[in-house]
Amino acid sequence: MEIRPILASLRKHRIPALLIMLEIALACAVLCNAVFMIGQRVTDIHLPNAIDEDGISVVTVNGADPKLAGSDIPRNLAALRGIAGVTAVAAVTSMPLDQNPALSPFTATPDAKSTVNTSVYFIGSGGEQALGLHLLEGRYFNADEYADSGLQDFHSTGHVALVTQSDAHRLWPGQSALGKTLYTNATGWTVVGVVADMLAQDPKFNRAEGRYSSVFFPLHPDAMMGDYVVRSAQRDRERVVRDAAQVLDKLQPGAVVEGKTYAGMRDEYFATTNSMVWMLVLVCVVMLAVTAFGIVGLTSFWVGQRRRQIGIRRAVGATRGHIMQYFQTENFLLSTAGVVMGMAMAFGINLYLMRHYEMMRMPWYYLPGSAVALWVVGQLAVFGPARRAAAVPPVVATRSA
Repeated sequence: MEIRPILASLRKHRIPALLIMLEIALACAVLCNAVFMIGQRVTDIHLPNAIDEDGISVVTVNGADPKLAGSDIPRNLAALRGIAGVTAVAAVTSMPLDQNPALSPFTATPDAKSTVNTSVYFIGSGGEQALGLHLLEGRYFNADEYADSGLQDFHSTGHVALVTQSDAHRLWPGQSALGKTLYTNATGWTVVGVVADMLAQDPKFNRAEGRYSSVFFPLHPDAMMGDYVVRSAQRDRERVVRDAAQVLDKLQPGAVVEGKTYAGMRDEYFATTNSMVWMLVLVCVVMLAVTAFGIVGLTSFWVGQRRRQIGIRRAVGATRGHIMQYFQTENFLLSTAGVVMGMAMAFGINLYLMRHYEMMRMPWYYLPGSAVALWVVGQLAVFGPARRAAAVPPVVATRSA
């Protein structure tokens, strides 16, 4: 197909051509960033979590008498262990994704500064089994290492701690974390074990480097331990969480007891993110539909304005295929120009989002994907008007001028 006649025709019809280019450019810019944001949100929803999510249930007790809450924990744990199907149970102060974070910055040296908010977990005896933690290095807590007192500014009165693999690499790159001292406010704890990455208590609150930033301290039964982690087989978890809630409700008549599976907690935590994903998908669909209808409308108008030109081409021997190829090539050239403009706009929008909303830099490979999508949409949108133009007989087209 000769390109020069098409370019000459476009110069004579600058306004329709410019409108199509601008429409495609805007669609490309929005589509690139929307798809990138969808990818980021989907990644967040499916963040791996190195605990037994399928087998864990959590029963939360609120409103218990603080003077008796600590002493009631052993009794409550014994009752929960008696439920059929329970394989492990422990009291903890918080859970990953519980949206009520207890955070503190930790460093590798007393005078270092940290910009990562680390989730602090206090776990009772058997907490590692109940959570399903995966030990990578070192050991879990010994029986004599559990602290006797409660929380002091989210810090343990004990002398040992567990860290996640991500924190071990962040704080001591290229070294083993075992035996190292973990500091905050000049207070230190010896790292006795490294566990696989467990999600933070509120990953949305932290930056990417803090999603798996967690520190575990051993703690004897304490009034601050409001969560009971109950582990069972996946097939039993719905029954187990109901039974556990009923057991604790009887044992703690003045408290508010709520039980849920950890899978339900995860769904609840990411409900807003999931809604945002579908909203962005709708934005992409609407944007592509508007672009397609815009191309159809402008091309149809354009065809009507050039009926004489079409008739002359048919009269001198152009076939229907030639006419359709002409309009498809024309659309491809306009789409390409619009995509080039849209790529520049997409990077500009991404830079703005990075600066004002802490978005990540958009990888380059989102641009070719959006370009291909718009080329396809353009070709599909122009197919109808081009086919109608090619179907007009030469005599009718010439007389209609």
